[in-house]
Amino acid sequence: MADMGGSISKILFTEEQIKNRIKEIGMQITEDYKGENLTVIGILKGAFIFAADLVRQIKLPVTVDFIAVSSYGSATQSSGEVKIIKDLDISVKDKNLLLVEDIVDTGLTLKYLLENLKSRGPAGIKTCVLLDKPQARKVEVPINYKGFTIDNVFVVGYGLDYDQKFRNLPYIACLKKEVVGKSRE
Repeated sequence: MADMGGSISKILFTEEQIKNRIKEIGMQITEDYKGENLTVIGILKGAFIFAADLVRQIKLPVTVDFIAVSSYGSATQSSGEVKIIKDLDISVKDKNLLLVEDIVDTGLTLKYLLENLKSRGPAGIKTCVLLDKPQARKVEVPINYKGFTIDNVFVVGYGLDYDQKFRNLPYIACLKKEVVGKSRE
């Protein structure tokens, strides 16, 4: 696939690397929840591709729902203020939840969602993130399943965007600085 008009500076994880890692995570989740039902909650919009590929690798009865939050807008840095834009369609009371997120940098969004979902009375909540950016962390959050750890760089592709673009890239990459103007700090 083209690099979207010369916007990509470096590919961090190839389509094949992502596919292999998701298969491993799916096998681990299948083992950990053996004999149980699982409700997977994808965080929109960034995690939709990751969640779709992940649930196909989980060999258990799975219910899927999505929640949409906003903390970025069109910026490259989190505002720190999290707003629920689309809530869940199902009740999560007494259910095993797996919260699926594309990337954890500051941890503020994930912390907010974990607190919100815990207040709804689930049997338990675990988290699964494709990318972990620990250098950007402002609050600690539990990460039970992780795809990859990355440096404090701004990335796009495989669901992650910059100003609603680049989500369709099948790999994860860094944008050239002149495209972003300024990367997340």
